[in-house]
Amino acid sequence: MNRLTRAAGRRGAVRTLLAVATALALAAGCSGSGDDKADSKPAATAAGSAAFPVKLTNAWGTTEVAKKPVRVATVSDGDTDIALALGIVPVITPDAEDGGPVPEYKQQAIDKLGKTKLKTYDDTDGTDYEAVAEAAPDIILGVNTWAMNTDYAKLKPIAPVVTYADKKDADTLTWQERLKTAAKALGMTDKAEQIIAANEKAFTDAAAAHPEFKGRTYTYAVVHPEQITYASYADQDPGVFEGLGLTKAPNAKKYSADKNAVSLENLDELEADVLLITYPFGDNGLVSASELEKNKLFASLKVVKGKHYAVVPSENTLASAVAYPDALSSPWVAQKLTPILADAVAGK
Repeated sequence: MNRLTRAAGRRGAVRTLLAVATALALAAGCSGSGDDKADSKPAATAAGSAAFPVKLTNAWGTTEVAKKPVRVATVSDGDTDIALALGIVPVITPDAEDGGPVPEYKQQAIDKLGKTKLKTYDDTDGTDYEAVAEAAPDIILGVNTWAMNTDYAKLKPIAPVVTYADKKDADTLTWQERLKTAAKALGMTDKAEQIIAANEKAFTDAAAAHPEFKGRTYTYAVVHPEQITYASYADQDPGVFEGLGLTKAPNAKKYSADKNAVSLENLDELEADVLLITYPFGDNGLVSASELEKNKLFASLKVVKGKHYAVVPSENTLASAVAYPDALSSPWVAQKLTPILADAVAGK
C-alpha cells in the first residue's frame, strides 16, 4: 500500500485527497533508529534560549515551554517533516511508510544530517503513547494531525504538546502556519521564515523558467474507488499548480469540497488547457488509466486530443506530496512536477 493510499484511508479518502493544492516545502535533516548519537545530540539548535518561556494557546488549553527543547517527538508524518525541515532530529516518529521506502525528498533530508533512518513506532492503530513516553521528549509536535482530539489528553502528561489553536484548524491551516506554530515553540522562528522564503523561491524560479505556464487553465482530478474527484475546485486554496503559473479552469466554479464528484457521463467537465490526473488507488480506482483513455467521451475532450493531459504519479509519492503539502517537499515537488507540466503544455 503506498503512502497516499494509506494516508487517504486513515484520514478519509475523499476529503483529505482534496487538500491538493496549497503550497509546499523545503528540506533538512533527521535521526537514525537506534542511533545513540541521535539521542545525545540536541535536536533543536537554532535561536537562543532568550525566547523562553513560550506560552501557546491551543484548542484544549495552554502549552507552556519553559526552556528550549532538546528532545523532540512527533505524532504525524507532517509533524515529522516540519522537524526535519527545521533541521531537528526527532527522538521518535510514527512509521508513516509502514516499514516501506521513505519518500525521496524525506530521505534526502535524512541523508543531509548523515543519518540512515528515523526511530519510529508502529502507528497502524494510532499514536503509540508508551513509545512516545519511553523516548522521553521535551516537547511533542502535533500541529499536523487529525487525531489530536483523542491524543491531547494522553500526550500532555508526557511533555508539552504543540498543536493548533482551534479544532477546525486541523483541516484549514496552511503548511506555513503549522510550521510557524512549531517553530515558535522551538525558538526557531527565524529558521521558519527562511524555509518559507526558500520554498517560495523554488516555485518562483520554476515558473520563471517556464513562462509558457503563465495563464494556462488546469484541472486536477483524483480517481478514487467511488468517484472521479474534481480536486481543483474554485475555493481550493491556490497551491502547487498556481505557484507554477497556472490558473483554475472555468468549470472549477461548479465544484466545492462538498460537491466534487465527476461522473463518467460528465467527463467533459474536466476540460481545460491542461488536465492532470492521479490514480492513488491503482486498480482499485473507479477506472484505470487505460480504461479512462479508452472512454469515448474522455477521448473526445479537446485537452485529450491535443495531448495536453498527464498523469501525476503516485508510486514515487509525488501525488501524495501534492495532496499533503508541508514544510519539507517543495523543491522536490517543483523539480518533479515541472517537466510533467512542460510536456502537457507542449502536447507531448
